Amino acid sequence: MFGFGKKEAKTPEERLAELQKKRDWAGLVKAYYELGVSAMDGGDLNHAQLWLHRADTIYSADDTTYEKVGDKLTDDCSDRIGTLEDEEGLLYNAVLAEIEEKSEDLLPRLRAWGLLSMARLVKLGEQLSKLPSCEVLGELGWAVDMMARCFQAPPSQEEYQHLMDVCNALYELNGKKIYYTGQIEVPGKAPFQLFDLNGMFGVEQELNGYIDSHLRLVAALSQGAEELPNAESSIVACALLPDYYVRTGADRLGGSPRLRPSWRASGAIMSLSATASPGRRPRRRLQRTSSWIFWQADLRLPFGEAFLFFL
Repeated sequence: MFGFGKKEAKTPEERLAELQKKRDWAGLVKAYYELGVSAMDGGDLNHAQLWLHRADTIYSADDTTYEKVGDKLTDDCSDRIGTLEDEEGLLYNAVLAEIEEKSEDLLPRLRAWGLLSMARLVKLGEQLSKLPSCEVLGELGWAVDMMARCFQAPPSQEEYQHLMDVCNALYELNGKKIYYTGQIEVPGKAPFQLFDLNGMFGVEQELNGYIDSHLRLVAALSQGAEELPNAESSIVACALLPDYYVRTGADRLGGSPRLRPSWRASGAIMSLSATASPGRRPRRRLQRTSSWIFWQADLRLPFGEAFLFFL
């Protein structure tokens, strides 16, 4: 009569944490899917994108999990993700549209924008690399420095091979179970989950793609090729870490990623430096040096302080 012994319903966060602890991947897929369906039906499209993509990532990486959750769930999840791709009001789509628009005027310098975007993930990568099987994320700083030096002179064979090893290891990160469960503390903010890298096609996958493109550029230049591989802008969107912003406060999109690039075309590239002080926005600048490829760029980064500068 008084309800003694009645268990209180678990919050979504508690349910997810319990499934992660049990390593119940099929159960975790269903939980993410249900959260995504609920958010989508309720008009919260950003959270729908977040949760449905997490479900999709888990079952797509493992045949056993895929079979356990069944075709009905996976087909509906895929259909819903496809529907969200056409939603103009979605944060993820708006970010991509803005980047693509700005990229049209930055084609000669788009590769530099990508390198700057990768640089803003270095400090975050150093912290995430302390998680099991995530050591490669601690190599981002070396990779950025190496690719910057490549604009001045070709890398040695050993440097080229090391960069290729980093590229391959980043690709293999997705699908590891730690990807679904690992997290680190962020001073003064919500913890950063490794799964927060999942947004915008997967940060680690876009890092892999950017480095691969750079390796192909180096190979083409060394062979005197007339046609060089084009740079892509997708790494820029990934570096904005939209999953973290949506997961920790999608109702306050005023605090979400914004782009304010300011470019000055000039000579060549490059040494990469960064400075920041409390209460001021971090700034990345490429300083002019001698030449292997030709441009200089100055990009002001308006947010992301917690990830750029861990204490």
